[in-house]
Amino acid sequence: MKRLDAALITIFLLVASLYSKGQVYVAPIGNDTGDGSVTAPKATLNAAIRQVREERRLKKEKTVGKILLRGGTYYLDEPVYLRPEDSGTPSDPLIIAAAPGQTPVLSGGILIENWKRSTGPVKDLPQAAQGKVWVADVPATAGAIPFRQLWVNGKKAIKAKSAPGNSMQRILNWDKKTATAIIPLHPFEHLEVTDGLEFFIHQWWEVASLRIRKLEKAGDSCRVYLYEPESRIQNEHPWPAPWLSKETGNSAYYLSNSLSFLDEPGEWYYNTATRKLYYYPRAQEDMTTAEAVVPFLENIFVVEGTPGHPVENVVVKGIRFEHSAWNRPSLQGHVPHQAGLYMTDAYKLKPAGTPEKPSLDNQAWVGRPEAAVAVSFAKNIRFDDNRFEHLAATGLDFKKGVQSSAITGNLFKDIGGTAIQGGYFGDDGEEIHKPYNPADQRVVCENITIINNLITDAGNEDWGCVGIGMGFSRNIMIEHNEIENVPYSGISMGWGWTPAKNIMEQNRIRFNKVHHYGRTNYDCAGIYTLSAQPGTIIEENYIDSIYKAPYAHLPNHWFYLYTDEGSSGINVRNNWTPAQKYLQNNNGPDNHWDNNGPQVAATVKTNAGLESNYRALLKEKTSGSVHQDINKQRKELIELVSNSKKTIDVKKLEAFLKGKKVQQETISKWNNHVVVYGFVADANGLRGQLQKLFPDVTVKVYQDLVYEFDRLERCPDAGIAKDWTDIIMTANLVADPKKQQEYLDYHATQFEKWPELSRGFCNADFQQLRVLKNGRQLMLVISIPKGKMLDELNPKTTENNPRMNEWNKIMSGYQEGIKGTKKGETWVLFR
Repeated sequence: MKRLDAALITIFLLVASLYSKGQVYVAPIGNDTGDGSVTAPKATLNAAIRQVREERRLKKEKTVGKILLRGGTYYLDEPVYLRPEDSGTPSDPLIIAAAPGQTPVLSGGILIENWKRSTGPVKDLPQAAQGKVWVADVPATAGAIPFRQLWVNGKKAIKAKSAPGNSMQRILNWDKKTATAIIPLHPFEHLEVTDGLEFFIHQWWEVASLRIRKLEKAGDSCRVYLYEPESRIQNEHPWPAPWLSKETGNSAYYLSNSLSFLDEPGEWYYNTATRKLYYYPRAQEDMTTAEAVVPFLENIFVVEGTPGHPVENVVVKGIRFEHSAWNRPSLQGHVPHQAGLYMTDAYKLKPAGTPEKPSLDNQAWVGRPEAAVAVSFAKNIRFDDNRFEHLAATGLDFKKGVQSSAITGNLFKDIGGTAIQGGYFGDDGEEIHKPYNPADQRVVCENITIINNLITDAGNEDWGCVGIGMGFSRNIMIEHNEIENVPYSGISMGWGWTPAKNIMEQNRIRFNKVHHYGRTNYDCAGIYTLSAQPGTIIEENYIDSIYKAPYAHLPNHWFYLYTDEGSSGINVRNNWTPAQKYLQNNNGPDNHWDNNGPQVAATVKTNAGLESNYRALLKEKTSGSVHQDINKQRKELIELVSNSKKTIDVKKLEAFLKGKKVQQETISKWNNHVVVYGFVADANGLRGQLQKLFPDVTVKVYQDLVYEFDRLERCPDAGIAKDWTDIIMTANLVADPKKQQEYLDYHATQFEKWPELSRGFCNADFQQLRVLKNGRQLMLVISIPKGKMLDELNPKTTENNPRMNEWNKIMSGYQEGIKGTKKGETWVLFR
């Protein structure tokens, strides 16, 4: 039996004096044959739990109710399990906690040691990485399944991929007949399909990871064939799907997991056949001393009761849960529907309709990603002051039958999927669009408190995951959490896409701070809801700072608050947001919106987020390291073009826009063209509604921002006019694609290379200038102080400014008039 030295025994004795009698100790240098005392601690938490279970079973006089873990890392061979027999009582709960002043880590990972720098040429390794890559043998204990993550000195490494940095390429097309993606041939001219090669694609509000079976190269393109089952699901499901758009660009993608992609510091590749791991170290990383960990266990800690015998009265406090795995994408691919729930089957309905939902156009069945900590059938369970970090999929999941429990004061950081998840999602085989009304109420998740947690850098494997995601559940209180640096929505409450009665009710989402979200995926919100949940309140939350996502399918389809399909019975009130950019999509009855927006009292901002006792967690925030612009609500431009001699009824249009609460709109006309320019919550949704209202009209949304001048930003010490007039003009780019690109390149560096332009706009008192594009057609919007005339101000742009004249001359070579303009006419003015 291992024993502790005298100094450590003294420390343990001091620790023990702080606690009540009757407790079991665990230490990394302990031994499971020990008696669990201070001087003979257990080596594993499972052994300590078993000892407590046996002492409770035998009803010893001093029932043990506390397990204390000494600091250090416990590399687990199997998950830790709590069963109904481990339950405590209300007065004597089972407590699993860090010993005072200690930091125990339960790790599902395996250490990778004995790294050696590669010597001599390495076949298939890019020239840039030759001589810079280190290699290690992966222990056989890691199993046969290829791992998907690597952490070096606590920092997540990047699986080698085809695109440098954070960039991605765009697919050329998606062929449903052959179930193939069509991508540019470059840079894959010489790429061979090797075991584990993957295709990662961004599609609307989700992503997909697909295993590559074959590459078929022809001309300047390449067809990507995929393995089953993901190929069929990816090809048949309609929502979400690969995005194809001339306006906003096709879906972005990259290929990953090939040695030929390993060309940047921080990237890695694992050869499953040779069991060799290749890593290109970052600056300052010394692989002779670095701590490198690959995940091994999918579950680290499992609480598993039964409907008749739940696990009860347990407190888990001060533990770090690290290095969980999630292997399914390497075996079956990953095609999620929403919020990380992957589809096991899905297809489009032809014709549409089910008995529960006559308009439904698709059906889907989902599975649930694994969680580092998974809880089922439990009551009075608490997770307090723990850290969930470096995890491959879900952090903490209250799966089913969890009641009267709490998640308080925890840190969730570097999470591959959703940080906190709970409730029912149909993951037992139920089709996802049905209301959930189980006969056995013991399976319902209810009366759960999620309070004072910090969630940061979640969803970094599956970009469609959220900070907090609750499915069908009731009496859920989500309060005083801070959620930041997430790729999609902050809080998602509900499931089912249905206004039908279900078990959801009386949920509370209050006093939360959600910011720096939507990093990669849109159709998102700070707080998002689905389905009927009467009595639910969303109030006094502070939502701000949504990222400009570089590959969003619709660049403006983001919101601060979003009640989606079937949302009913919800009160949304007194939430502070910088603008009233909200979406109420196909909602059910009895929703009430009251006093939300920038006019809400500033005290809402200061009161939201972590309470004072938990603000030490804020030092763990990560959004400061993300160098990405933040969105602000801008006016949207929609054009209606009559396809007949019949003119567009502007009064009918005005009445429609008023009913849709389009704010500060300008309606202008030229020939058979009418443009609407104003604040619109959902421009693409409005486009569809306008198309129905005016069936003989072509409706276009201009969302491709070529250039923007803002007086507040570009004119130091200049005043801003209180009221503006928006002047709108249009022209075409010339048909030559090369010249079109030259035009865009000029504008991309305009501020840096042509500062005289901004000076001219400042001199002319322009408040804002925007150039928007749809295909070849450009829309120029010049905002000037109300009461002024453009003809009066425009000459001031060229006063003592010859470079402005030079710019205008260059630009004239890239522009021409749209259809219907006179010979020699380029820009035409809407009036």
